[in-house]
Amino acid sequence: QVQLVESGGGLVQAGGSLRLSCAASGRTFSSYAMGWFRQSLGKEREFVAAISWSRGSTVYADSVKDRFTISRDKVKNTVYLQMNSLKPEDTAVYYCAAESGGWGPGVEAEEEYDYWGQGTQVTVLS
Repeated sequence: QVQLVESGGGLVQAGGSLRLSCAASGRTFSSYAMGWFRQSLGKEREFVAAISWSRGSTVYADSVKDRFTISRDKVKNTVYLQMNSLKPEDTAVYYCAAESGGWGPGVEAEEEYDYWGQGTQVTVLS
């Protein structure tokens, strides 16, 4: 059974940094795509970033490009989201997700993802 557990959320001042972690277990993820999504109060969940587990290819939403970095540690089976230059509009619950279909044009679509973590709250103060 696949389990994704996020951690690392919290409260930070605008301009600060946080690193989110997603510990993945229950499966070999070598063929998976891993993604981060977020949902702000009153808004729909939106794509943030994704990475190919095997090749390390990445893609980002325009709103976070050049500020956020997604990475993975194959030994620790963990995906990270390094968030720098945080803005109040980055405030959201951040979710880790896994897509068994692998890397492809659909990695930005949440309906493509099979497994989800419980989410971790990130609050950026102005």
